[in-house]
Amino acid sequence: MYTSAMDRRIAVRGIIIDDGKLLCLRLKPYRHKDASTYWCTPGGGVDVGEALVPALEREIHEELGIHPVVGNLLYVQQFIHKDIEQMEFFFLITNGEDYLHVDLAATTHGKDEIEEVSFLNPAGEHVLPEFLQSEKFDNLENQATKFFNYL
Repeated sequence: MYTSAMDRRIAVRGIIIDDGKLLCLRLKPYRHKDASTYWCTPGGGVDVGEALVPALEREIHEELGIHPVVGNLLYVQQFIHKDIEQMEFFFLITNGEDYLHVDLAATTHGKDEIEEVSFLNPAGEHVLPEFLQSEKFDNLENQATKFFNYL
């Protein structure tokens, strides 16, 4: 249940596809104790006053060391977790081939935050958010934005 005392966090995420597989990260458990038990897409929090696309460009470059080419907004997810309302915006990254060989040692944040980077089929893995496990990643350039609410 939403209350006026609840904090809101805004995050941006990149959907990076190669050969029908989704680029996912397994985070080190430095912030969340269970982070190494699931996969997620690259991205992170939007700073106050920061626009969504520049925030996504910054986050992906910090984590993976590669400048993303940001395409369409694909998904918007809204949910509540531990008294924080989270809004997540997932954008298509159109230069997926640039992410085939990520060197975390050459990044500003990746080596400290990320355990593993891999293109995988999310249907067979514990990928969060869960809706990604059943998505088809073809023809994303023409997909209308999908909305997911878990309130």
